[in-house]
Amino acid sequence: MEPRIVTNKQPFSYKRFFLQWEWMLVLLFLAITVMNMNLSEFYWDYENLRDATMGFLDKAFIVLPMVFVIILADIDISVASIVALSSVIMADLFNRGVPLELAMIICLVVGTVCGWINGMLIVKYKELSSVIITLSTMIIYRGIAYMILEDQAAGSFPDWFSYLGWGYVGSIPFILIVFTVFAVLFSLLLHKTVFGRQLYAMGNNTTAARFSGIRVDRIKVIVFTLAGLMAAVTALFLTSRMGSTRPNIAMGYELDVIAMVVLGGISTAGGKGRMIGAILAVFLIGFLRYGLGLVNVQAQILLIIIGVLLIAAVAVPQLKRSNRLTRNT
Repeated sequence: MEPRIVTNKQPFSYKRFFLQWEWMLVLLFLAITVMNMNLSEFYWDYENLRDATMGFLDKAFIVLPMVFVIILADIDISVASIVALSSVIMADLFNRGVPLELAMIICLVVGTVCGWINGMLIVKYKELSSVIITLSTMIIYRGIAYMILEDQAAGSFPDWFSYLGWGYVGSIPFILIVFTVFAVLFSLLLHKTVFGRQLYAMGNNTTAARFSGIRVDRIKVIVFTLAGLMAAVTALFLTSRMGSTRPNIAMGYELDVIAMVVLGGISTAGGKGRMIGAILAVFLIGFLRYGLGLVNVQAQILLIIIGVLLIAAVAVPQLKRSNRLTRNT
């Protein structure tokens, strides 16, 4: 009698492989590229495309941990306020005589602590949703930034600081290289480690994950702390690119980041999605804005286009699931 082999691996299917949402994003990206090339003769220029990445990659750093947050079926809408608070504290300390290198480290520490506070509040007050808690901290963090600078700007940074936002390594923007390194690290953490598998387990069923021995509270604190840290990284690059800071910087970044993550195929119900989809969505929305900006398309039209894409990102998987259920019945 031959031994019976039990496996959870499905046989490879080309149909299933090419029907993944990430391929839809690739097709959308190609369609947007063709559209932008027809709209403006200046779009398909290497230097323009290269430099365009500097305009949207700062917020892309927050996209990476936000993928973790949404896979947990949580949300963090305080990230933009963490950017503002970290940036304001760094600039204020520098203007008070603190060396910029030390102020930059403090900026990262501030963002990390803010994220840690979010995580601790969420695991402490389980009866409150992450939306309510991070909405509260969003107001608090932005309010502290206004208390420090009021309506004033702070800056006068040394010339070398602008290299973060505008510098090149050879012909490649420095920010693109740094983002690529972080994207690889976060992708490996999500898809190749026990920590990543625990995130998916928690997103599918937190209670079952808890009873299976996963330290649910600790993982949530780690994830929100990572979100705070990467918001501080965004603060460094955004402040460098602007040359100064105000308490109202990064206003609306949280909505852009969540839009990129959802468009990337990360399920808001938790437990589904891949990092590559969110990364593709970053460049898709970034180059869409760049291309339409070349022909002075109104911002409202751009918002409508992004809204339609988000509806498609939510509706298409639901339609596929409904069709599958219909065939099974």
